Amino acid sequence: MATSDPDEALWLTPAEKEAWTGLVSLVLLLPGRLESPLRHDAGLTLFEYLALSHISEAPERRLRMSELAYLANGSLSRLSNVVKRFEQRGWVERMPDPGDGRYTLAVLTDDGHDVVVAAAPTHVRSVRELVLDPLTPEDQQALARIAAKLRTRPVDLA
Repeated sequence: MATSDPDEALWLTPAEKEAWTGLVSLVLLLPGRLESPLRHDAGLTLFEYLALSHISEAPERRLRMSELAYLANGSLSRLSNVVKRFEQRGWVERMPDPGDGRYTLAVLTDDGHDVVVAAAPTHVRSVRELVLDPLTPEDQQALARIAAKLRTRPVDLA
């Protein structure tokens, strides 16, 4: 429904509004629902878990801070504060990137690895219960396809 007047609002159709409302609900409500069990069982926020998880999945359990901020969907300053707490707990160490000293690496320690391994079952259980189990395999494929089209997957953001 294009209009020639740039000041005229292009109102959403009922179907478009339903799609938009569904997406906003996912974006705003789902993270809190995924975080609650992590806080209860592991004492971690979703952001903290995702940061630890991304480092644990990286080669040699090392990841540039800038890349980690990007993957965990947080600012570099927010991540720096979280990683500082991780360092105080002995979960992560920071070091210059030997390949390019302009970057800092977050390196997961064995203790940090133990934390993420212990928290992972809670997270996976929540993901299954809240996201995957209610969906058919076709729904899951559609969700992945939609995320790809909207370029919201970590691989699209890199």
